[in-house]
Amino acid sequence: MSEETAASNILAPFPSQRSISLSADENLYSALSAAAGQTGTIRRTFGSKKQLKTENKWLQNPQFAGAAVIPHEEKLKNEIYFFFSEVNSSSSLDEEPYRARIGRVCMVDEGGLQNVLPNSWTTFLKARVMCGKSGTPVQYNNFKQAFVLTSHLRTGLIYGIFSNAWNTTVVCAYSIEDIDKAFSSSKLKGYNSPLANPRPGTCAFKNNTQAHNQKILSVIRDHPEIEEVIGPVHDVPLELSVQDHFTHIVADTVLAVNDEHYSIIYLGTEKGKVLKVLHTIEGAFIIAQYSLFHDDSPVTNMAIDPKKGHLYIGTQLEVQRLPLADCGRYGLSCRECILSRDPYCAWDVHKKKCTAITTAPKARSTIPKEVLVDKDGPVLLPCPVRSYHASYRWEKDNCIKTYPCTISGSSCVLAPTPELPLKEGVFRCLAEESGLQQEVVSYKLVFNGGPLSTSLASTLGSTLLLAVTAHWLL
Repeated sequence: MSEETAASNILAPFPSQRSISLSADENLYSALSAAAGQTGTIRRTFGSKKQLKTENKWLQNPQFAGAAVIPHEEKLKNEIYFFFSEVNSSSSLDEEPYRARIGRVCMVDEGGLQNVLPNSWTTFLKARVMCGKSGTPVQYNNFKQAFVLTSHLRTGLIYGIFSNAWNTTVVCAYSIEDIDKAFSSSKLKGYNSPLANPRPGTCAFKNNTQAHNQKILSVIRDHPEIEEVIGPVHDVPLELSVQDHFTHIVADTVLAVNDEHYSIIYLGTEKGKVLKVLHTIEGAFIIAQYSLFHDDSPVTNMAIDPKKGHLYIGTQLEVQRLPLADCGRYGLSCRECILSRDPYCAWDVHKKKCTAITTAPKARSTIPKEVLVDKDGPVLLPCPVRSYHASYRWEKDNCIKTYPCTISGSSCVLAPTPELPLKEGVFRCLAEESGLQQEVVSYKLVFNGGPLSTSLASTLGSTLLLAVTAHWLL
């Protein structure tokens, strides 16, 4: 460690002072919360790049909730997001004492000029984050903990636990795509003149004189907050009917058997419970609840090991391990397996049990063709008949059930009936002859409900396909 690096820049000098550390690209970044007269800072404290810090006036007694690297296809634009709450210095008696924030810096940042921000970030920007139902006074402004779930470059979701003055906790989700757009295009709070090009805060190498002139650096020094307020997905917190307080959150992206990606959230609570939650564009659904600890101590930490398929949960006294694909708890029938809505699991037709999804069940011989239809419009899905000695059937979302397959000319058509209306999902036509089975064609049926943002569509999936399957099986 270099002589210029002080331990107080990395580790909190007071037990009550929360610190966040992040190693990225062979450099160490740390965020120290305010405590005992310490103002709180965001620093790059060790590595090949120059050590930098925030200006004292940029942060108002911050309490940090997490940090994460936000990658970009251009390495120049790689960023780090910091999640925190600040004291609301302008609050009145009827306002919350905190304001939730997301701050960001560019990893390429090497500081400013000798007379403007010489040892400080030149790319620091922060935005206010709202967690609560849009247009109502009920808001949750204390950012307690964050988890970033990226699916592609600059897309994905940020999940946060928030609390209010009465210590009620909720979970809000935010689109990385929307946040990135706000940082790139919003006006700067308190700055009324036209913004220069490149705009203040743009990721740029130190030798870029256009981005590092005195005027632009002075703007970012005096106006580090953007005007746009970041709201949650669908403008509301996740609907979770749980009275317990949330203490920790982690998340995972799962590729289910219907070729869709789903977000799974694990929430630890104050009473030692763990909730497993499916999150889609349709909302949140509690898949399972676990009671793992003898003394009901608060969950203090959780970590996912995706390679081995485990979730680790810790309190101050115990550590427990759960399989991500805990499929044996969902009963002994295909119907019960699908009704669980657990994308880690699928019904194994041969073993006749609910099992963890392996690579083999996901392997398909055809790629589903997307069919966009109106909810009340006519739908006819054709399957080419290649042999009149074969038997044909339709399968939906990997749970086999015989659906009408009427041969008309050279096609076997799946058509809706009053008893069997077509729902959204992946349909596969299978032909079987002399004991051999072949997948002939597959379709992904999507109702025309308007465009989705890239971030939501890629992370949450286009529909709640597993839930829809449950309705088919009732």
